[in-house]
Amino acid sequence: MPRRIVLTKAGGPNTLAVIPMDMPEPKAGEIRIKVAFAGINFADLLMRLGLYQPRPKYPFTPGYEMSGTVDAVGEGVTEFTVGQRVVAGLPNGGQASHVIVPSHRALALPDDVGLDVAAAIPVTYLTAHHMLHHLGHMKEDDSVLIHGGAGGVGTAALQICQWAGVSKVWATASGHKSSTIETYGGVAIDRHNEDFVEVIKQATNGQGVDHILDPIGGDNLSRSLSALKEGGRLYTYGMSAAAPSSKRSIIRSFLAWRRTPKFDPLRLMTRNRGVFGVHMGTWKDEAVMVEQLHTILKGVEEGVLSPVIDSVFDAEDVAKAHQYIHDGKNIGKVLLRFK
Repeated sequence: MPRRIVLTKAGGPNTLAVIPMDMPEPKAGEIRIKVAFAGINFADLLMRLGLYQPRPKYPFTPGYEMSGTVDAVGEGVTEFTVGQRVVAGLPNGGQASHVIVPSHRALALPDDVGLDVAAAIPVTYLTAHHMLHHLGHMKEDDSVLIHGGAGGVGTAALQICQWAGVSKVWATASGHKSSTIETYGGVAIDRHNEDFVEVIKQATNGQGVDHILDPIGGDNLSRSLSALKEGGRLYTYGMSAAAPSSKRSIIRSFLAWRRTPKFDPLRLMTRNRGVFGVHMGTWKDEAVMVEQLHTILKGVEEGVLSPVIDSVFDAEDVAKAHQYIHDGKNIGKVLLRFK
């Protein structure tokens, strides 16, 4: 039976439900994907808590990415056929057993790329690649600091740095996740027991690094700016500081937003630093995204990029999956499986 995950209201994981749905039919220019795997991202958790924008009104189906097989095509679609394996991204609605996707948002999968691997690619690798290459024009002799280095975007960014030949890479994470960072060529910084600003300053003779990826926000963003080199770029793409647990707390969220720095253009000018806000769900130039996804898939085919999949939960266990991520247990990507 066709079914979908819905966020019923703002709150904890118990606000998630799996409900039946009518079988959607593709219109002209669309395809229907029978979903095998859908990705979960921290943005889904923040939307569940009511802390992330843009989001539809409750109830709605979350999900930015999915993989599966085409099981119906709309009028005028010639580039896909029924039974073809694909991966796709959407602004929302991907966590369902059957998903309608504009054909230009889907990519055919090479035979040697598994459907689980494919579902772990669009959000994490595209976000990391977009920051470091499209916005940052990262060079081989650049230096990089990645916050949350053992997470989905973090492990993707570490691999992208390796692929680009960048050797001066640091990443923060809980101490027990250090080996993951070291596996992908990074220097681990224990976020609970080390001051990343001091570590970076000492390692770079006080200069700082060229690129910093920060999904944490709050006062961590201010401290990241202080570890940035002249001419460096800071990318902010999340606000995990606003959701330290699975329960909704307006006070904690307010404090995180209150501690988020208000960037002074004149100060940025005088110190020659840049700040990018990144949200791939609102990026309008789809040609840029498709081009980058083709590059990423090439890297996966060649074996230089290898998505780290921590665990796979059945769709009916989506609440457990959310709690698992809130608890900081995952190393790499968490997926939902639609049987």
